[in-house]
Amino acid sequence: MQNQQRGLGGFSDDNESTFSDELKAVSDKTLEFYDFSVSSGKSLLETLVNDEMVETGFLIFAHYEYLATEYLMICLLDSKQQIAVNQDLNLNYSEQLELSKMQIAVRIDMTQWKITPDQFRYVSFIKGRMGRKVSDFFMKFIGCEEQVDVKQQNKQLMTQVDTYLASQQADPKEKNEHRASVANYYKEQIANEEDVSIKDLAQILPKDEDETIDFEAFNAQVETPLEPSFQPDKTMLKGLAKFSGSGGGVTINFDRNLLGERVIYNPHTDTLMIKGIPPNLKDQLMRASTDEQE
Repeated sequence: MQNQQRGLGGFSDDNESTFSDELKAVSDKTLEFYDFSVSSGKSLLETLVNDEMVETGFLIFAHYEYLATEYLMICLLDSKQQIAVNQDLNLNYSEQLELSKMQIAVRIDMTQWKITPDQFRYVSFIKGRMGRKVSDFFMKFIGCEEQVDVKQQNKQLMTQVDTYLASQQADPKEKNEHRASVANYYKEQIANEEDVSIKDLAQILPKDEDETIDFEAFNAQVETPLEPSFQPDKTMLKGLAKFSGSGGGVTINFDRNLLGERVIYNPHTDTLMIKGIPPNLKDQLMRASTDEQE
């Protein structure tokens, strides 16, 4: 689930679902897992009907342990037909689950739910490529409430990194180097399918002159601090390396390290001056200028 946009949360106290009560009974061994899965499957079907959702596929319940942690995973998978030729040169048809296209799934860290329920981060679910609507009925089915908006956390992090670096006594080149370090860290976490950690970022970003305030302490002082860790969003990498924007028929995109050198911004006149126009753009402008003169 790490490779897709996901949300984090926990069971809501005011939900009408009996899912969490039945899951607790499974954990306490007062309810058989098979009976729980059958009952939950029926409840999901009722939720689909009530919400007028049309979803097809195989509903899978998996109760397992990994690294001394107890999990429950529920997913809805589509299938596709596979064709193979046997030794007698006959065609054999079979159905295979499409794991790579899993769009509806939830994983519950039952160990964390028992030990630290107040953190409200023990339910992890795929949001789906079509947005919240795809997974809303699934969250209603288990009685989950989203607590951590991963995409918003990433956006806030980018803003806080810029604000923090602006408060440091560093020249533009040094700030760009620090942003590049954050970008490299992001790439590593994405490649390793691990969360971004504020503590790790504090080791990457500079401290103040007195060595008393680092990024972790800075984050703790803001009005709405970031979560200690959250899933990295690879779309944020572009914001660390480039400035970009579009509107009114104009699209501009350039590397951050060019600001103040080849690209000059005047906030008083709200204008950009570009030194050294790209050759292909310059050629188009020259030809357009020639046509106008004729």
